[in-house]
Amino acid sequence: MPRVSNYYKIENGKLIRLKKTCPKCGDGYFLAEHEDRWSCGNCGYTEFKVKKK
Repeated sequence: MPRVSNYYKIENGKLIRLKKTCPKCGDGYFLAEHEDRWSCGNCGYTEFKVKKK
């Protein structure tokens, strides 16, 4: 299991989130990145990635 500290970065004294957060669940719930989509393990929300040609 990855460390939570891998999800954040401090830049110029500000905290920056490196992963997408779930729009339904709010802050603290990150979307898992898969090959073709992002998904929330808590509520099941899914965003599909757009294929570039």
